[in-house]
Amino acid sequence: MVAGKFPVRPASGQSCFSIWKLITYGRNKPYSPDRLLLQKGSGNKGRRMNNRAGLILELTHLLKSQRLSVLSTHNAGQPYANLVSFAATPDLMQLLFATTRSTRKYANLTSDSRAAMLVDNRSNEETDIHSAMAVTATGIVGEVSESEKSEVLPLYLLKHPYLKDFVNSPSCAFLKLTVGTYYLVRRFQNVVEIHMPP
Repeated sequence: MVAGKFPVRPASGQSCFSIWKLITYGRNKPYSPDRLLLQKGSGNKGRRMNNRAGLILELTHLLKSQRLSVLSTHNAGQPYANLVSFAATPDLMQLLFATTRSTRKYANLTSDSRAAMLVDNRSNEETDIHSAMAVTATGIVGEVSESEKSEVLPLYLLKHPYLKDFVNSPSCAFLKLTVGTYYLVRRFQNVVEIHMPP
């Protein structure tokens, strides 16, 4: 195992900092925030490290706790949004979803693979304005290859077992959003950018 930097940057008006990420060899290995706490020193540095690791824990919990996301694509500049059932890989690098090849979103992604996905935990209550958390993931969408399927499809079906027949049907495209940046919004106006390693 090796350790590397995982940049986290406030969207505006706040100082920049970095978060350490435990990088493991191989694909789809989970982050280890508990181990992250041991990567830096004690005192103020340790407390800052705790906050940064906590940020990744919050993001991981949000992505695990929600079944649906809003996928945003476009056609000739016209935005288009859909609800999709999604699952995140343990390393948070990819968000998995499925759609039939005859859909408008699939046509849009064929034309331009850039997309965004919104995940939130709102409860449709007044308190959401201060307590709800939302994250927008931006990146590139591509079809999951046959060699990748054996690794990531079980992750998807573990969260959505009722979609097994749909995902395995010939007309279905099993897709992945490879995340470039997460924009995490907490407490109404607290916005933090989390840049994923290339």
